[in-house]
Amino acid sequence: MKTVIIGANHAGIAAANTLLDNYSDQKVVMIDRNTNLSYLGCGTALWVGRQIDSYENLFYTNKEAFEAKGADIRMETNVKSIDFDKKIVYCESTDGTVSEETYDKLVLATGSLPIAPSLPGNDLKGIGFLKLFQDGQEVDRQISDDSVKNVAVIGAGYIGVEIAEAAKRRGKNVLLFDVAPTSLASYYDPEFAKDMDKNLQDHGIETHYQERAVAYKGNGHVEAIVTDKGEYPAELVINAIGFRPNNELGKDHLECFANGAYRVDRHQQTSDPDVYAVGDCATIYSNALQSETYIALATNAVRSGIIAGHNIGGTPLESIGVQGSNGISIFGYNMVSTGLSVAAAEKNGMKVSHTDYEDLQKPGFMKENAKVKIRIVYETESRRVVGAQMASTADISMGIHMFSLAIEEGVTIDKLKLLDIFFLPHFNQPYNYITMAALSAK
Repeated sequence: MKTVIIGANHAGIAAANTLLDNYSDQKVVMIDRNTNLSYLGCGTALWVGRQIDSYENLFYTNKEAFEAKGADIRMETNVKSIDFDKKIVYCESTDGTVSEETYDKLVLATGSLPIAPSLPGNDLKGIGFLKLFQDGQEVDRQISDDSVKNVAVIGAGYIGVEIAEAAKRRGKNVLLFDVAPTSLASYYDPEFAKDMDKNLQDHGIETHYQERAVAYKGNGHVEAIVTDKGEYPAELVINAIGFRPNNELGKDHLECFANGAYRVDRHQQTSDPDVYAVGDCATIYSNALQSETYIALATNAVRSGIIAGHNIGGTPLESIGVQGSNGISIFGYNMVSTGLSVAAAEKNGMKVSHTDYEDLQKPGFMKENAKVKIRIVYETESRRVVGAQMASTADISMGIHMFSLAIEEGVTIDKLKLLDIFFLPHFNQPYNYITMAALSAK
């Protein structure tokens, strides 16, 4: 059995490792256009902000490791087209070498592409994205340039907020733009997002919400960003609007979701039974929505790669669905969420209620203590938990895993009211904020 994997990203690597480690009859060919593989892009802002010493440990494997397992890996090679009927992949390497590869099974791990706003002046130097390792290198190089005083970040999602923090840590004047009323609007309701906004502002980041970029100005190199509300100096612009599925190779052959992602079943199989899609180029099943959706997260990518690998290898394995659990830590303020916010649920036509609670993490006599803020979102009629948000200067991240499991298992808000949670002053309160929030639900 020969499997060709297009894309050596997190999803492609997970699929390849699953096949190579568990199925000795598998011949695996990996093809990727990049010069490197396994880059943890979530660490880019940490590196740029000098919160870690270097980027070297942001790579968790390499070409040699796969070759040692018996894989044939082709880096710096573009897939030009695929003949799905003949099951042939046509490639061209950066040195001009043309080749073709037949397959029994094909895994599309083509990931996502940054959304690029088509604005006047977008050909100026100093305007970039954050996706690949090379993108991080270029942003770091420019931030290291003393002539760059002002950094404009377009998009206040996770990537935008994180790189804004990194630029501020490097002593730059930072402006953060978004068309939404708050930062992190896709993950948190305004009551939570506004706390992050205050945190950003308290650390000197200018926030410009409900403001749309309309043009860039400069003479060869960007010098200013123009919005629908004003003009601001900027020697570096970082676009962090978001990503779209990279579906170029299969969009004319495979069934696609509304946003262009390849539609897959619980085995990661596409509408072509010999083609699997994993990671950011594919749909995923949301347990909160109880339907397929699109959630581009590295954790989802890894799981989808493992699922595809086992199914190709002959071991049936179904996805149990995801909740889209996520988190962020900015200037010591931590926020985590899973499932749906109230806004996201209502946008998807769901009728939901929510319960909020705020208290100290530990008893008041503990010297090291912090406030914890929590929101639980649940369906009004069924009372099924569909989301949770938590925030604190303490590390409360592990609590979100419990909510993730609750959503996965269809637990109701009432089941959480008397949840058995241990108490020790070092960790929490006897009246735990999770159960107290649930008890306050109407």
